[in-house]
Amino acid sequence: MSLFRLDASILPATSVSHALADIVEAEWTTAHPDSVVTRRDVARDPVPATAWADAVTGGFVDETQRSESQVAARALATSLADELVSAEALLFAVPLYNYGVSQHVKTWFDLAYTDSRIDPTGTALQGKPATLVTVLGGNYAPGTPKEGWDHSTAWLRRVLEDVWGLDLRVVQRPFTLVGVNPALDAFADVARELKESAEDAARTHGRAVTASRGSAA
Repeated sequence: MSLFRLDASILPATSVSHALADIVEAEWTTAHPDSVVTRRDVARDPVPATAWADAVTGGFVDETQRSESQVAARALATSLADELVSAEALLFAVPLYNYGVSQHVKTWFDLAYTDSRIDPTGTALQGKPATLVTVLGGNYAPGTPKEGWDHSTAWLRRVLEDVWGLDLRVVQRPFTLVGVNPALDAFADVARELKESAEDAARTHGRAVTASRGSAA
């Protein structure tokens, strides 16, 4: 049994997404104490920004005609896809940054997506259990002043659920900047409730992913 975990926080020492993902991972390792957890931190070890273009253009020429950078990019794409395909379950911890998806995650996805097993025609990830942990500094829920400003979660769900076909569960915690940004102090009680709810969801979804994988094994 194996779990692949991707982290994208640029502040790992204080990362809320890390902490929530730790809860999900703990449920997995409790159920599968001998399992392997493969980790990729795309903020600490980012995928090169030029790799996607090199991988794409490298696909248009014969292998013997590829440049060194094209060969390296396509090899890296294969490695990224290997991590996803070989894992029994997947865990993604992705904060919202500047109202959009993390640049590190987008670069990682674009490169991995060039691998034929998980490209537009690939089905290697279809039905695989996965959990997405996403955290938001503010609150962008319906009825809030910035409703609709979260342009990350919908994109992540689109590529993970609809493109890769994962059996996805989502843990989301808004208002993580309450207690950090004084302008949000009035929302302390709401933020506390949202924190507890997200932690409960992380435990629930962690157990659900474990059960799903166990029943499929």
